[in-house]
Amino acid sequence: MSERKVTFGRIFWPSLWAALIVSVLGLIIWLLVIGGIISGFTAEKGFEVKDKTILHMQLNGPIGEKGSSEFDPMSFSMSHVAGLSDILHGLEAAKEDKKIKGIFIEIDNLSCGFATAKEIRDAINDFEESGKFVVAYNSGEVVTQKEYYIASAANESYGFPSSMMQFLGLGAELSFFKTTLEKLDVEMQIIRGSDNDFKSAVEPFFRNDMSDSSRVQIERYMAEFWKEYRMDIAKDRKTTIEELDRIAENALVQSVEDAVNYKLIDATKYRDEVMTILAEKVNVKEEKLEFMNFSKYAKKRFYQDQALMKNDKPNIAVILAEGGVAKSGEGLTSDEICELFKEARENESVKTIVFRINSPGGSALASDEIWREVQKTNKVKKVIVSMGDVAASGGYYIAAPADRIFADANTITGSIGVFGMIPYTGKMMENKLGITFDRASTNKHAIMTTNRKLTEEEMVIIQKGVDDIYQQFKERVAEGREMTVEEVNVVGRGRVWTGRDALNIGLVDELGGLKDAIAYAAKNAGIKDSKVLYYPLVKQDKFAEFIEQLEESEELEASTKVPEIPASLMHYYNQLKALESYQGIQMRMPYEITIE
Repeated sequence: MSERKVTFGRIFWPSLWAALIVSVLGLIIWLLVIGGIISGFTAEKGFEVKDKTILHMQLNGPIGEKGSSEFDPMSFSMSHVAGLSDILHGLEAAKEDKKIKGIFIEIDNLSCGFATAKEIRDAINDFEESGKFVVAYNSGEVVTQKEYYIASAANESYGFPSSMMQFLGLGAELSFFKTTLEKLDVEMQIIRGSDNDFKSAVEPFFRNDMSDSSRVQIERYMAEFWKEYRMDIAKDRKTTIEELDRIAENALVQSVEDAVNYKLIDATKYRDEVMTILAEKVNVKEEKLEFMNFSKYAKKRFYQDQALMKNDKPNIAVILAEGGVAKSGEGLTSDEICELFKEARENESVKTIVFRINSPGGSALASDEIWREVQKTNKVKKVIVSMGDVAASGGYYIAAPADRIFADANTITGSIGVFGMIPYTGKMMENKLGITFDRASTNKHAIMTTNRKLTEEEMVIIQKGVDDIYQQFKERVAEGREMTVEEVNVVGRGRVWTGRDALNIGLVDELGGLKDAIAYAAKNAGIKDSKVLYYPLVKQDKFAEFIEQLEESEELEASTKVPEIPASLMHYYNQLKALESYQGIQMRMPYEITIE
C-alpha cells in the first residue's frame, strides 16, 4: 500500500482560515466585553445627583464653543475642550436643581477669550441670584488676569497662599517673521485692498514691527477691554475702576497675599481650609462632602436636553461655528455650515435660527458660500447672530446678512478688508537646495508659480482681483446693515473694533451673549416656550465617557503620559503652519494677538 502524500495547500489553507475565524471571534468577544464595561461605567445610575451636592467646576484648559474629548492612544488619555454652550446650560440647570447647593470653582491654566470669560462670569452672577453659593479657588502657580476675571464673579474668592498673581493691566505681544523669512531667502509678495491700511494680518511677513494704523486699533480695543474688565470686577468686588487702575499702574499686586491686602481676593487658604468652608455652607462634616464633576453634570444635562429636543419639535436652532473659515477640513468650513443651515431651514418646527460665530475669518470663497446660505435662510426664517470672542473679516462677512447681530462688549469684530499673500521661493530653492527652474509656455502668464517673482503687470492683475472682492465685501455689509458703501468704507479698511465700538458705528445691533441672542430670537419669533436645538447635533460618546471615568478614578498613572511641547513653542509653530491653509484671497483678522 503506497503512502499518501499531504500537500502544502491541504495544510496551509485550512489552518489560515481557522486562524482567521478564531481571530475574528476573539475580536468580537473582546468588543462585547469592552462594550459591557463601557456600558457599566456610563450607565445612568452613575449619574445620580445626591442631596446637598456641590458641583466642582475645574477651569483648567481651553474653552471653545463646542465641547470635545479626543482620545490620545499614545498616552491612553483624553484631551478635553470645554464647551461654552455646555457650561452655560449646566449653570442654568444647576440653578433649578434642588439637590445642587452651590458650586466650587478651581481655576488653573485657563485658556479662552475675554468675551467667553465674560459670558461665564455673567452666568455665574445669574446662578448666584438663585441664592446658591459660588466659591472660587485660585489654585495655580500663577493667577492670570483672565482667571481672576472669572473668579471675581464668585460670592467668595480665595487663593493658594504662595501663588503668584499680577494685576498690571492688559498688553499685547505680536510676532513678526520678516527676518526669519529673509534668512530662508523667502520673500512675501503682499496684495491688500487699495486703502486697507488697517488690514495688518500680513504685516508679520514684511515688517519687523507694527504700523501706526495697527498700533492705533490695538491700543483702542485694549483700552476698551480694560475698561469693561475693571467695571465688571469693581461691581463684584465692591471697589472702583479708579482704584483698580491705581493698583495696576503701580504694580501693587505681585502675589495672592497682595491681592488680599487690596481686597481683590477674600483670603489666602490652603485647599483643606476651603473644604472646611464648603462643609460649613452645606452643614455637613468634611468627610461627608458630596462633590460632582461640573463638566460631567453639564454635559449629561445638555445631552439629555438635546435628546429630548430632537423628538420634541424644536422651535429655535442654534448653529455653532468656530475657527478659521475654509472650504473643507477643520474649523469653520462652508461645506459643514451650509449643510447645517439647509437642515435647520428645512426643519418645519424650527421658527428662527441663532448663528453663533467665533472666527477670525479666512477663505473669501468659503465666506461667500456661507453668506449666501445665511441670506437665503434669513428670507424664510430670521437669523440672529451671536458673536463670541472674535467675529472679524470673513467672520463678520458671514454675519452681515442676518436680521440682528449681538456682540459682547469685548468681542473683536469688523476688520472689513481683504488681502492676498504669495511667497516667492525661487531664491530659497536655488541658494539653500541648489534647485533651479526653467520654463516653456504658450502665453506669458501661463506659469504663475512661487518660484519666480510676479511681474508688475501680474501684480496689477491680482490687485484688481483683491479690490473687486473688497468692493463686494463693502456691498454685502452695506446691504445687510442698511448703510451706503461709502459709510462702510469709513469703518472698514481692515480696521477691527470692539463690540461696544461696533455698536456705536452700526456694525452690530445689541450688546449681549449667546443667552441674550436666544432670548431675543424667541421673542422676535413670538415663541413663548423655547425649545432650543444645537447644531451640529450633540452625540453621546460612551468611549470618551469610559476613559474619563478611568481618569477620575485615577486608574491611569502619570508615568503613562507623553511629555507635551511647551505652549509657547506650539503657538509659533501653529502660526507658521497656518500658512499652509491660506489658499486664494483671504478675509482674515489683523494678527493673532495674545492679550494677558
